[in-house]
Amino acid sequence: MAQPQQSEEAEAPPLRIGMVGYAFMGAAHSQGWRTVGRVFDLPRRPVLAAICGRDEAAVRRAAHRHGWAAAETDWRALVERDDVDLVDICTPGDSHAEIAVAALAAGKHVLCEKPLANTVEEAQAMSRAAEEASARGQLAMVGFNYRRVPATALARRMVAEGRLGRLRHVRATYLQDWLVDPQAPLTWRLLREQAGSGSLGDLGAHIIDLAQHLAGEPLSGVSALTETFVRERPLAGTAAKGLSAETAAGTGQVTVDDAALFTGRFTSGALASFEATRYATGRKNALRIELNGDRGSLAFDLERLNELFYHDATEPGTHAGFRRILVTEPDHPYLDAWWPPGHGLGYEHTFVHQARDLVEAIASGTAPSPSFADGLQVQRVLAAVEESVEKNSVYTPIAV
Repeated sequence: MAQPQQSEEAEAPPLRIGMVGYAFMGAAHSQGWRTVGRVFDLPRRPVLAAICGRDEAAVRRAAHRHGWAAAETDWRALVERDDVDLVDICTPGDSHAEIAVAALAAGKHVLCEKPLANTVEEAQAMSRAAEEASARGQLAMVGFNYRRVPATALARRMVAEGRLGRLRHVRATYLQDWLVDPQAPLTWRLLREQAGSGSLGDLGAHIIDLAQHLAGEPLSGVSALTETFVRERPLAGTAAKGLSAETAAGTGQVTVDDAALFTGRFTSGALASFEATRYATGRKNALRIELNGDRGSLAFDLERLNELFYHDATEPGTHAGFRRILVTEPDHPYLDAWWPPGHGLGYEHTFVHQARDLVEAIASGTAPSPSFADGLQVQRVLAAVEESVEKNSVYTPIAV
């Protein structure tokens, strides 16, 4: 009797994932790892080996909910596990460097959430560790998931093809409103020692990376303003790390920015403007970016993430204008594996695409993008913004 053939998925060697962190980003990354092998034909088969968090009961609930085989309460134990090939870091920024460097030293591949670190020095150490590890076959990538929206991937392709000609302007905004209420409690995202910065690193890092990625060149300098609108907030018990029970009974100081505005210049001379805030009343997750060149323009809005708007300046003015491209065709980036044309994707699919790209890079031994070096470049921009603020908005060049 003929034996049943194994499926392609079963034949693919496993890529065993260990994740540190299980909250918002942990859930998003879990969705990506859990789904990617069911959508794309992959050269390695992701396996959810273990998830880690300090609260044993909570991390076990997360493991059960998201399909992880085991739970750990110490990230060092997770890094040392023989059944983990890749460490996915979804923790606050103050622990990124220590976990990533240790994981690379232990022979693991690494995916690290953005921003790469809390300081340039930490990001430099991580980038050096990744460069050294690459010679041993370990790869490292930063989780800038908005690169993986099919519409932004198409925009990058169109810029690279020369559709915009010489770049003149980039303007990017990322607006949220979850801190508008002054009674919203103090969380780790509002403490510099854990988050590194506020809206600047949380939201600004995304639009900095996306702007540089779409433009195909780095920023060379910035001039900036930041503001903290509410400087003291009530504490939610002792949830904020490092605060005593006595302090936690009242209020605590917000030690990061609430909003950041800055202008910049790309190495080509193109001008850029950026706005990142968590105080834009009515805006929940509004990211928008527009690029203008001498031959055309592109515009993307995350609230319409299946669409890209394109103006071709070489067309006759009698019928030229911005056209809406519905980015759902099978020859658009990532979409050959999904639904028929016109059936849109969502936020969670960016993490599926991120997982696909990293698995394929690992299988082929190809440097993934964005690399830790790319994350370091974004960190340098964040640091230059803060330096510019300290110098009263003097134009601050960025070391390359």
